[in-house]
Amino acid sequence: MLNRRNFLTAAIGVAAAGTLAACAKEDDSASDSTGSGGSKKIVLGFSQVGSESGWRTANSESVKSAAKDAGYTLKFSDAQQKQENQISAIRSYIAQKVDVIAFSPVVVTGWDAVLKEAKAAKIPVVLTDRSVETSDDSLYVTLVGSDFTDEGRRAAKILEKVIEKAGLKGNVKIAQLEGTTGAAPAIERAKGFKEVMDAEHKDDWKIVVSQTGDFTRAGGKQVMAAFLQSNPDVNVLFAHNDDMAIGAIQSIEAAGKKPGKDILIVSIDGVKDGFVAMSEGKINAIVECNPLLGPQLMEVVKTVHDGGSVERWIKTKEGDFMQDQAKAALPTRKY
Repeated sequence: MLNRRNFLTAAIGVAAAGTLAACAKEDDSASDSTGSGGSKKIVLGFSQVGSESGWRTANSESVKSAAKDAGYTLKFSDAQQKQENQISAIRSYIAQKVDVIAFSPVVVTGWDAVLKEAKAAKIPVVLTDRSVETSDDSLYVTLVGSDFTDEGRRAAKILEKVIEKAGLKGNVKIAQLEGTTGAAPAIERAKGFKEVMDAEHKDDWKIVVSQTGDFTRAGGKQVMAAFLQSNPDVNVLFAHNDDMAIGAIQSIEAAGKKPGKDILIVSIDGVKDGFVAMSEGKINAIVECNPLLGPQLMEVVKTVHDGGSVERWIKTKEGDFMQDQAKAALPTRKY
């Protein structure tokens, strides 16, 4: 399977996400209407999922900072984890006749209608962080994001090492804190983890309880408390992101158990607070998912605005990704 990470994801670095400012609901980062050469700035409409986690906050900050550095006019909206808010924002960008639209979709499905509207208006759409399922792959130009399925696989493989180091014997009883229901990272991280579990640990690993914590600390805390009531003998937690793991730690400690010892914890992201918890021995391992996608996004925005071709990844019926070339629906604009 080809790996999307090889193309557009950041290769190194983890943001100190806990120190970054929270996203605004709406933020027009416009300053001047012209660049240094007197040409009109590229206007980018960006719809963010929300500000549900440290990763998301860092991602928003990266987009805003990179747009400023590139000299683009950024129209930023926070969807507060609601698909209807994102659709409304995208339609607003279409009405404003922005040059390029980018968004990180709350969920995988339900985008065809608004994406067709953008295509009819000849405004190219770039996906960031998360993928979508559409009836027509030409409705968006490309995806700047990570391979979530591979992150799930790596979480399972690193759990093998955590279990070995901890000397855990016998059956592995796993509690899984899922991300937002219907979101690409939740679907794909669970899929990748289960692939490895089914292939290599069919007899000794079992997910005994699994529920969404909505990628939030509060959700992780609440759901983990319920897990411990219904399944007090779980000895492993797989959390789809650090924030849910951090919330879960509070419930584990409240139950008189030691996170990282009585319950081994593996999560995904790599935000500052996650590393702090790992340094304290409360999280055993973290799979990195880099949030600093802003610079790559701005490069792609410039390419598609100028009518150039970019690499894209198309999901096959088997669920793998194949590489292709795509050209923006928007012709080259001269100012």
